[in-house]
Amino acid sequence: MNAPSPKVASTDLFDPVQLGPYTLSNRIVMAPLTRSRADDQGVPGELQATYYSQRASAGLIVSEATNISAQGKGYIRTPGIWTKEQVEGWKLTTKAVHDKGGKIFLQLWHVGRVSHPDIQPGGAIPVAPSAVRAENQQAYTYEGFKPLVTPRALETDEIPGIVKDYAHAAECAKEAGFDGVEIHSANGYLLQQFLSDKTNKRTDRYGGSIENRTRIVVEVVDAVTKVWDSKRVGIRLSPLTKFADIGDSNPEPVYLSLIEQINPYGLAYIHVIEGDTQGERQPAGGFDLQKLRHAFKGLYMANNNYTLDLALEARAKNLADLICFGRPFISNPDLVERLRTGAPLTPPDTNTFYAGDEKGYIDYPTMDRLAG
Repeated sequence: MNAPSPKVASTDLFDPVQLGPYTLSNRIVMAPLTRSRADDQGVPGELQATYYSQRASAGLIVSEATNISAQGKGYIRTPGIWTKEQVEGWKLTTKAVHDKGGKIFLQLWHVGRVSHPDIQPGGAIPVAPSAVRAENQQAYTYEGFKPLVTPRALETDEIPGIVKDYAHAAECAKEAGFDGVEIHSANGYLLQQFLSDKTNKRTDRYGGSIENRTRIVVEVVDAVTKVWDSKRVGIRLSPLTKFADIGDSNPEPVYLSLIEQINPYGLAYIHVIEGDTQGERQPAGGFDLQKLRHAFKGLYMANNNYTLDLALEARAKNLADLICFGRPFISNPDLVERLRTGAPLTPPDTNTFYAGDEKGYIDYPTMDRLAG
């Protein structure tokens, strides 16, 4: 192993850290990254096993967002976790990661309105808290990109079924051999659609007040922690993002209330997108996200355009317990070692981010291959 660069010699970013029952090898997390390389039935295979195992030096891998049901799907060739075949496919990945000494959580995902009838079972209209269309957004279908449609508002008596879908998916993730799960309540997808007053216009017990808008998220946390020990469960939040045309007129009290309500469950971590997803880290109209860090009783995982310098600063100032890196992991399977030694990073080929085959997926070289 090469010596650390002088820049990182005194940091604990590369030291082991405890996450629930697990001792992670370092504080660096591989973020969920949609790559659209499952088959048409949402079944991952050997390709995914190779991809994730190549990156198993991360302290923790959070899998790409994974559909909890056919209704929850919003993009072609994204993996699922509700059928036996999908479970068997994911077993290849969990074994491969564990064989390399890594840890991997599965991210549970329902896209809500960010879908299209072409992707939904029977050509159904996508569902959402309210019939509010995401403006200037497109769905990735088998016929290319198409504008999103106005979703159908869920009936009150349908919502418990969606909560059960999360619980079933969590059961499937356990069967597939994952080390834990992350509830995706960010980036403009279904759970955040309930949280946000821009997208939630309901007048029943799931709309209006903060207590009502946070209700389904708390119910999902309750259901998932009945399947998994809570110290093996995390949740992803993006209070300030505009991704997928989401937003809230006053997000701070919403998210502080949510944290207060989920604290009794004892979750392992909150995974926070700091700022606008893939955009500004401190957008106008935001609030100090350290308030969430101080309010939450578990670990704080920070994400959004992190560089090594930002990560080192976050640890030096104790602003985060874990640091998520996303796109750098795509083109640098040995990212942890490159960051530790100060080696240059390989830039990614953006043309191969989504769909395709091995190219731009499992063919990026490690440092030793480059040296050879």
